[in-house]
Amino acid sequence: MIPAIILFAATYVLMLTFSKYRPYIALSSGAIFVITGMLPLGEIIPALDFNVLLMIGGTMGLVQLFIDSRMPERMADGIMDKVPNVQWAAVCLSLFAGVISAFVDNVATVLMVAPVAIEICRKLKTNPVPFIISIAVSSNLQGAATLVGDTTAIMLGSALDMSFLDFIFYNGKPGMFFMVELGALLSACIVYFTFRKEKGAIPKSGKMTQVTDYVPTWLLFGAIGLLIVASFLPFELPAETNGLICTGLLIIGLIYNYARRRNLEAIVGPLKAIDFETLGLLVGLFLMIGGISNMGVIDALAQGLSKLGAGSPFLMYTIIVWASVLISAFIDNIPYVATMIPVIAGIATEMGIDSTALYFGLLSGATLGGNCTPIGASANITGIGILRKEGCHVSNGDFFKIGIPFTLSAIVPAYILIWILFGV
Repeated sequence: MIPAIILFAATYVLMLTFSKYRPYIALSSGAIFVITGMLPLGEIIPALDFNVLLMIGGTMGLVQLFIDSRMPERMADGIMDKVPNVQWAAVCLSLFAGVISAFVDNVATVLMVAPVAIEICRKLKTNPVPFIISIAVSSNLQGAATLVGDTTAIMLGSALDMSFLDFIFYNGKPGMFFMVELGALLSACIVYFTFRKEKGAIPKSGKMTQVTDYVPTWLLFGAIGLLIVASFLPFELPAETNGLICTGLLIIGLIYNYARRRNLEAIVGPLKAIDFETLGLLVGLFLMIGGISNMGVIDALAQGLSKLGAGSPFLMYTIIVWASVLISAFIDNIPYVATMIPVIAGIATEMGIDSTALYFGLLSGATLGGNCTPIGASANITGIGILRKEGCHVSNGDFFKIGIPFTLSAIVPAYILIWILFGV
């Protein structure tokens, strides 16, 4: 277990230090986990989340078709025409991303909204880095608002046998939806403050960009609709369903684009837009997490947490929330939440208390903790990948300046309200 912890910690230090080489560092570390046997060959495929990889790849290709149609420019024109200045444009985009993310995967949300933000920044000749970071962290926050917003929310709903409406009202009390929305309002204030110097008026040209093709827009809307429908189906679907939806729609888009343009570039162009460095980084992270899970690190961590708060429900709740924030800042929250759910069930039984506050605390802490670092959530990694393709360098300081205040403004009210409603 000790070598796995050392390798894992060293990898994250290197990724934070040498941000330009994160994909290569992560893949190298994942290879070491495999070569040393800490991740057996038979566990490689189960460790890789093909649903996320397919969804990112498919949506990136769809988004390129969307960009080529000039629809992001049209949407940017519409937003610029309605808001008074750059500051409010940033706030509106952040809230818009949050609303979408309550129903659609966080990564897909970032891929859909980022092109609009990039186009606004290009038109106004302003730095897109804080725009994209705000969109990414807002997407992560709202993923916990509904049963279908994030994988961790789906896992929690399964553990508590919750329906979609239970996330809004649970046992006659306001549910996770209201905890998240309270945090979203306060977080919007953080975005407003971050852009406090961007008071320049947005020029109103009165002209709207002409969209060349509406089919890519309908394909993106179709992706959103199908992802929502898939979440409500009463029977269990394959784990890769969301990824297959996105890649399937990309294939349809490529076929349509080829039929329309009649040249190979119609297919090659969108495929080139797929950020394979971001996909490589995620593959490396999945292998690393699979390795430390296989070596028992996550299990040991969960058991250690359960011992620290024995005897005091409030102390146990506090430890779960803030440890989840800290751990999820560096570790993918899906394996962590999957491990902690049965641990929390055992803690609640042993202490003779209702498990609701502990479960909700786990979800809020694990979901929001990813906003603390550039590599704490797939949406953050995707957003930074988009900026890298635009030629923008994102330093750790750039991310911390928005991510940490955003996290605290969202988690503190949720931490207090969950305990008042379900813990007391």
